[in-house]
Amino acid sequence: MLLRARVVLPLSQPPIEDGFVRVSENRIAAVGNWADAPDEPVNDLGEVILLPGLVNAHCHLDYTDFVGAIPPPKSFTDWIDAIVDLKADVDDAAHATSWRHGADQCLRYGTTTLGNIESRPDQLPHLWTTTPLRFVSFLELILFKPGSNALQAVKDAEGWLEENLPPRGRTGLSPHAPYTTNADLLRACGRTGRPMAIHLAESADEHEMFCHGRGRMINRFAESGRDNSDCGFNSPVAHAAAHGVLRENALAIHANYLVETDVEQLARSLTSVVHCPRSHEYFGHEPFGEAALSAEGINLCLGTDSLATTREADAELSLFDEMRHHAGSFPSLSAETVLCRTTLNAAAALGMRGEVGEIREEAFADLITIPFTGKCVEAVEAVVWHEGLVPSVMVDGQWEVPPPSLAARD
Repeated sequence: MLLRARVVLPLSQPPIEDGFVRVSENRIAAVGNWADAPDEPVNDLGEVILLPGLVNAHCHLDYTDFVGAIPPPKSFTDWIDAIVDLKADVDDAAHATSWRHGADQCLRYGTTTLGNIESRPDQLPHLWTTTPLRFVSFLELILFKPGSNALQAVKDAEGWLEENLPPRGRTGLSPHAPYTTNADLLRACGRTGRPMAIHLAESADEHEMFCHGRGRMINRFAESGRDNSDCGFNSPVAHAAAHGVLRENALAIHANYLVETDVEQLARSLTSVVHCPRSHEYFGHEPFGEAALSAEGINLCLGTDSLATTREADAELSLFDEMRHHAGSFPSLSAETVLCRTTLNAAAALGMRGEVGEIREEAFADLITIPFTGKCVEAVEAVVWHEGLVPSVMVDGQWEVPPPSLAARD
C-alpha cells in the first residue's frame, strides 16, 4: 500500500513535503519524498499531514462514563472518596461499556497506542478484542492492610499475565500508589522486572502523608486499616525508590509534588514521568515542574488520565486537548517538544521505542491524518493545535477510520 500526503511527519526525521509512506502488511516499508516513491498504485490522501498515531502514556478507560460526575473537589482525598463511591455502583456491563466508550474516543482522536490501568482482569481478554488499539495494559494492585499476602497477590497477577496478552501489545503491573500499597507489595512488584506504572507524588495530601506524617490522607487511610508507620520520613518518590519500584521500564504518573532530590532520583533511575495536563488543572495542583524535569533529561510524556478528572462535562479522551493545554501552560516549549511527548517519548516510556510513535522502516503501520493546507514548516505546530476528531486512522496496516476519499469510493 502506497500513501501520498501533502506533508509526511515521521518525527524521527524532519517533515517531508509531498511525501510518501509505503506499508507492507502491518509495517512501514519505506518513507521519503514523492519523487523517490516506487512505481505502484497510490492512495493519494491529499491536503493532509500524515503522521504516526499518538501514544497515550496513561489512561483509565473504565472511568470514561464518569465524565462530569465529580465536580472539582476541595482536596484529593475528597476525590478518592467520591470515586470509590461511584465505582461501588458499577456492575460488569457498565464497566465494559465505559471501557469501550473510552477506547472508541481514543481511536477517533488519533490515539493508536495506550498505556491503560486495568482494574478488572476478568473482563480484559474480551475487551481487548473489541478495539484495534495497541495496548500496554497495567494490572492494578491495591493492597495495604496488615496481614495481607503481598507475595501471593503479585504471584497471582503474574500468573494471569503469563496466560493473557492483548492481540496488539503487552502487559505490566501497576501498584496503584504509595498510599494504597504496603512495602511488601512494592518490593514484590519491583522484583518481577515487568513494566511498571505507579501514581506518584500526585497530590499535596500525599506529600503531607509521606513527608510529614500528617494530613487528611493519612487519617483517611488509617481509618481504612493502613499501617502508616512508613510515613513521615521520605517523599513518595524516595519511598518508591527505596522499595525497588523506580527503574527504566517504570512510569511515574503525575509527579506533581517533588522535592529537589526527587528529580535527581527519577533521573538516576531512568524512570519516565507522565504528565496529564487537564487532570492537573482539574485538581488545581501547584505548577508542574516541567523545567526541572527537562533539565535533568527525564523522559517526559503526556497522558489523558481519566474523564473523572476533567472540568468539562462533555470532555473526551483526546491527546490533542492535552497537547493544547500543555503548550498553553508552557509557551516557551517548541511544538516539536510537545508533540514528541505524545509520540516518541511516550513510546519509549511504554517500552515500544522504534515500534510506535514514529514513521520509520519496520515500525508498526499505525498512522493518522489531519487536514492541512499550510507550509511544511508549519506542520508540527498545526498538529499540536489541532482541534476535534481526525479524518483517518490506520492501526496495524488497516484503515480503522478510512480516509474520506477512500470511504466515498467504497
